[in-house]
Amino acid sequence: MSEKQKHATAYWKENLKYLIILLSIWFIVSYGCGILFREALNEIRLGGFKLGFWFAQQGSIYVFVILIFVYVRLMNKLDKKYGFDE
Repeated sequence: MSEKQKHATAYWKENLKYLIILLSIWFIVSYGCGILFREALNEIRLGGFKLGFWFAQQGSIYVFVILIFVYVRLMNKLDKKYGFDE
């Protein structure tokens, strides 16, 4: 295997690691906080709404948008690390 192919393979392995971690965080926030932990979170209020309801309706969307920006930053660093930046 050539050096370029080794770099590409390592790049995609790190990329998949980032994707798995970030999507796991989103799953925990959206499914966990919005459905599984809803009863416990409903004891807390945020802006007059129960926190479990807030995560189900708004929180998972906000977390997803934040994770998009985190992913962009991680990918820019990864591109520079492996020389795929322009």
